[in-house]
Amino acid sequence: MTTTQSELARYDNSKTYDWNYEIVPEPVDLDLPVVVGNWDFMGVPVGSPLGIPAGPLLNGKWVLYYASLGFDVLTYKTVRSVHRDCYDLPNLQPVETDSLHGDEEVLPAIDTMKGSWAVSFGMPSKSPEIWRKDIEWTRKRLPKNKVLSVSVVGTIQEGWGVDELAADYAQCAKWAVESGAGTVETNFSCPNVSTRDGQLYQEHGAAEVVARTVREAIGQTPYIIKVGHVSTSEEAESLLRHVAPYADGLAMTNSVATKVRGSEGKNLFEGQCRGICGIATLAESLRQTATFHDLIQKKNCKVKLIGVGGASTAEDVRAYLDRGAHAVHIATAAMVDPLTAIRIREKLQ
Repeated sequence: MTTTQSELARYDNSKTYDWNYEIVPEPVDLDLPVVVGNWDFMGVPVGSPLGIPAGPLLNGKWVLYYASLGFDVLTYKTVRSVHRDCYDLPNLQPVETDSLHGDEEVLPAIDTMKGSWAVSFGMPSKSPEIWRKDIEWTRKRLPKNKVLSVSVVGTIQEGWGVDELAADYAQCAKWAVESGAGTVETNFSCPNVSTRDGQLYQEHGAAEVVARTVREAIGQTPYIIKVGHVSTSEEAESLLRHVAPYADGLAMTNSVATKVRGSEGKNLFEGQCRGICGIATLAESLRQTATFHDLIQKKNCKVKLIGVGGASTAEDVRAYLDRGAHAVHIATAAMVDPLTAIRIREKLQ
């Protein structure tokens, strides 16, 4: 492999979301190391346990780019039933931090990426007319043994209760399947929005209503629920009890939230919390995966776990698999170094 990290394009965090949506690198022609073993994602054969969670793959062209870089499960960035603009810059703000555990109040912003950053997009979405066509276009071009997963979220409207929110989630999920999604993921966690759609994993009864409604809408299509930071076994047991009858998988952990302070001593993002992603979340995400795995074993559930959070090396991937993960999805490391999956595949040989 002669291609170097510096030769490959990546998301430019100095530019807007819309700029990155339009300026997309072409797929590359690289020799992908074979990962020994029989791997699948929710029953679909794949070449490795490596995937990308909702976030970096803004559209189909980004999906095809990272598919060419050795990722086998490609999660299309969260879409809605309506258009939603992205938050203003910064959308990816590097921070100085050690391992996070969820009790941190504020982290200092820094200029240079050291492995972790605050993510502030706000779950933007193109209109359904755009993303439905794009998913169909992508599915036709995605190589074999790759899975296209589509992340969806409901969009709260004034006066809505959980039933209306559930119906909106279900509509998006159904559209995704009709457009060619191999699996569907409902996003129940986004620390960057304060409305119910971003915190649903903490409302276990409401989460159950949405999960049941989505399952009814998409039939037998594999269904994944993305959850946020769960700090106790009791919370994990309750969430699992409410959603396990409807979901095939749980993806965790969607960041650890805290506030971010700028160099002048003033909190960024209008003083609101932002999700921290990157290596600082690895230890806590591994712990959470192990907690859910133990509960699944005790309850004899069939729910599979997707490890998300801080992985960047083959050793990290093995650590997730050892703790019961069915697959491992990598975002931050892949955005910083597009060769991440290839480096991991070489070690996993």
